[in-house]
Amino acid sequence: MFFPSSEIEVVAILSEAKEPLSVAGGNTRVLAPSGSKIISTSKLSGVIDYEPGALTMIAKAGTPLSEIQKTLNSEGQCLAFDPYNWSRFINKKGSSTIGGVFAANVSGSSRLRVGAARDFLLGIRLVDGLGNIIQNGGRVMKNVTGYDLVKLFAGSWGTLGILTEVSFKVLPKPETEATIVIHGLNDQLALDAMIDATATPFDVSGLAHFPKQKETMIRVEGFENSVKYRVERLMEIFKQYREINTLDADKSMQVWRNISLLSSLKSNNDDLWRLSVKPTESTQIVQKTKFNDYFYDWGGGLIWGLVSPNQDVREHVPAGYGHGTCLQTKSERIPMFHPYDGTISGIKEGIRKSFDPKQILNQYLVI
Repeated sequence: MFFPSSEIEVVAILSEAKEPLSVAGGNTRVLAPSGSKIISTSKLSGVIDYEPGALTMIAKAGTPLSEIQKTLNSEGQCLAFDPYNWSRFINKKGSSTIGGVFAANVSGSSRLRVGAARDFLLGIRLVDGLGNIIQNGGRVMKNVTGYDLVKLFAGSWGTLGILTEVSFKVLPKPETEATIVIHGLNDQLALDAMIDATATPFDVSGLAHFPKQKETMIRVEGFENSVKYRVERLMEIFKQYREINTLDADKSMQVWRNISLLSSLKSNNDDLWRLSVKPTESTQIVQKTKFNDYFYDWGGGLIWGLVSPNQDVREHVPAGYGHGTCLQTKSERIPMFHPYDGTISGIKEGIRKSFDPKQILNQYLVI
């Protein structure tokens, strides 16, 4: 296992590498094949520059997410996209890294309102499969022509190169928040309620539904008076549901923290799936899929679920209606990512060979 402590060491390792390498940050999101040679960025750690007034930060890719969040919290700021953490499902106890978050484009419940992780990434430094250093982007959002490698590498899962440094946008923490809880709805009624919530002008920042508990969550964030007003208006809209209550800021934050940790899913060596689908199709997809446990996020646009091993649930996602990612399985026959055919597959393979001609980086991941 390689633990480079500088970018130059990463260059040296990749320049000389002839055998496949599994790329890891905190080693909390991908379970590399047994016997793999792993290169970890965990020693490429530290905040390089932080300008609270400019709402930007630059950090080495292996910086623990907890360190980033602690630094931001001291200035009343945050990573607004609130990334998920599913490390307990792959039995890993490491610390998620900021580079890993962007490499996997891990976006949490707030994506509904603020966008994905990649929308906050401003610039990158990386080492490609030949050992070349590449820099793209910077400290500010720009609209320019040319290749946007920043967006390309967000979500590439280390298959195109190893991130060594990232610059990204941060936001002020909301002054307060509250969550409305509607009780007793089945999946379809909950989906209808969440769609109704998104159609309001009240800037909803989280929408989730838990079928087992029959609880539908609607979160609003912002200034105290604004949150109070929006909660009152939303309660009026949903007064048709008799069992409805609100959670104060502390309880609301705990609920959404638990959602980010997938705490409601109780695994018994099941496979972990994430389905990104059209909200209008989500209940039909669930009905066809034999989930042992599941819940909805993003207003029904995201389904987290556990299924018995060796079942590829992607067959239940119609073409053009979404895609599925298997984030934990012991089966070698189920690929992690949704397979693509024809032109798209060819384009992806061409891009991959451009950055990694030796095909040594996370070779086992077919994105």
